[in-house]
Amino acid sequence: MHAAHPSSVLTRCAGALYLVIILCGLTAELLLRGPLLQGSPTEIAAAMTAHLPQLRLSLLADVIMLLADITLALVFFSLLRDRAPALARAALVFRLGQAVLIGASLMALASAPALLDDLPRMAVHLTDMHALGYDIGLILFGVNSLIMAYLLGLGDTPRIIALGIAAAGLVYLTGSLLRLTAPGLSATFEPAYLVCILAESALCLWLLITGRL
Repeated sequence: MHAAHPSSVLTRCAGALYLVIILCGLTAELLLRGPLLQGSPTEIAAAMTAHLPQLRLSLLADVIMLLADITLALVFFSLLRDRAPALARAALVFRLGQAVLIGASLMALASAPALLDDLPRMAVHLTDMHALGYDIGLILFGVNSLIMAYLLGLGDTPRIIALGIAAAGLVYLTGSLLRLTAPGLSATFEPAYLVCILAESALCLWLLITGRL
């Protein structure tokens, strides 16, 4: 039996990290936190108060996602820096920039429970600040995705997956800019995020199964 090539092992590690990011991110946003943040500020504050463990579990999932994201940024840089050094470095910077913004937004969300009794509207406002920080972070991630799509196209990744990552980058950029400049239109754009889920899941599976990038 031959030992696996180091780059193949590292590529599969990237796939595993991507899987952690996808599962934790979707669980935190759609299953745990999302149902609590529906309705009026009064209804949101009441839901958060009644389901604090669920809210805190979403924070834990986000922290795990954040740690995996930072690690994945470093792994991708290690794998891609010989392919196009300047672009690999740019992708690293944009992905780490996103991680900084997500970390800062988590501080706002983690502060919300302490205000629920005395300042419930401020607690709800902190959830809005978290969402805003997340959206700004996704602008950086959108740029990262476009760079990554080009880098992936230089290697063994199927062209359709690279194009999917590019499309995901455009979705992230468009969706976040709509949230900032035309929030009334953002709800109608939300189905486009399925492109991101499909493209990133495809890349995750490609990395895990083939060990090639």
